[in-house]
Parts: sequence; structure tokens; C-alpha cells
Amino acid sequence: LPSDTIEVTGEPGSTGQPWIDLVSLYTPLRDAVVNTDGVPVVLTGDCVASLAVVAAIQQRGIAAALVWFDAHGDFHTEATTTSGYLGGLPLAKAVGRGDLSLPSALGMAALPEDWVILSDGRDLDPAERAALAGSRVWRVAVDQLDPSVLPDGPVIIHVDLDVIDPAQLRGLRFPAPGGPPLTAVAEAVHAVATTRPVAALDLAATWLPDAADLAQTNAALNAVLAAAALA
Repeated sequence: LPSDTIEVTGEPGSTGQPWIDLVSLYTPLRDAVVNTDGVPVVLTGDCVASLAVVAAIQQRGIAAALVWFDAHGDFHTEATTTSGYLGGLPLAKAVGRGDLSLPSALGMAALPEDWVILSDGRDLDPAERAALAGSRVWRVAVDQLDPSVLPDGPVIIHVDLDVIDPAQLRGLRFPAPGGPPLTAVAEAVHAVATTRPVAALDLAATWLPDAADLAQTNAALNAVLAAAALA
């Protein structure tokens, strides 16, 4: 990591209410992003942290759209999830769906659905597929993400590295075969970053540490950062 990297730490609460308990975990991240000079680059282990990034950018006075690269939809709510995995819900919360305890506590306003692009989302549960079909969220393939389909104005780029085909990125906790190669993901990030002002870049990945390949993970990280001109 660069020498000027800021490590943000937080501790979850203990009420037994998951979204309330996460407020104390993600508030320090929100505050760090608010106080960062220039374009913040956030490296996290999960996609829920993106809500803190969106909240921070809003609190910096920037009305930004959201381009969400992910193999999954992350568009469940508490009413539709079958696993209870909290990382499967943040994109729905970003547009104001489900229990909004966490985004509200972070001071995040729900994004208009047509300000959000889900790029890839190849591994969807039936309920997510139905919810996305009934929403105004845009779904765009990675290799079709060009300026003509992007919202106007600033964007937050969220990249869950599992969007990359797992053959090129071993050790993912939730691999989804059949994804685009790293080069295609990097080209798509570059297309966004060179045609819209980037308000923040948020990279996430959930790993099985003992199975990850450091050379592959570093290659993926460096390619995305370089594509966004933030390396």
C-alpha cells in the first residue's frame, strides 16, 4: 500500500441489531472520506462499507451517481434474502430499499434509482432479479459501459473485485464463474473515469485469505487503480 494510506478502524456495537451495530464500525470510514483531500480511494473487505462512502461524498456537497461493478446484485432486502448475508443488501439500501437504519445514521440520502448502474450482476437470486427488473436501476454489461449510458455529472465508482472472472482471481469467498477478464473490467473503469468526474473510488473484495493469490490480487488492484488514473 502507498505510504500515505490511512487505516480506518472501528468496532461494531453490541445491541444485537445488525444495522445499528454497524453504525459505529462505518462512521469512522465516513468521517475519514469526508476529510480526505482530492479523490478518496477506499479499500475494504465488504460492500456494505460503500454506504459510508456515498454518505461521505454527499456530505462533501457532491451529488454523485453510482457505478457499481459486481458479480452479484447486492439488491436484496431483509424481506427477500435467503442467506441473511448483509453484504447482499447494500445496493438496495443505496436507493432507499429495506431497513435504512445504517444509511440514515450515516447521514446518507437515498440515491435516485436512475442514478445507479449495476455493471455485470451475472449471479442474481430470483428475488434480486425481480427487484431489479421492477426498478429504474440501469443494468449494463461490462463491455458495454461507455459514455452514452453513463449518468451526467460526478460518479462514485464501486468495484467489487469478484466482478472479475474467478479464473483470474483465486480466493474469492463468493466466486461467480463466467465473468469478464481483468482487462475488460479495467477498460470499463477507464471509460467511466475518463468521461465523468470521479468523486470516489471504492474497491471491495471478500476473501478466503488462505486461498488468495497475492500476485493476482495485486495485479487486479493495480489495474483498477491505474484505469481510474488513481494509482
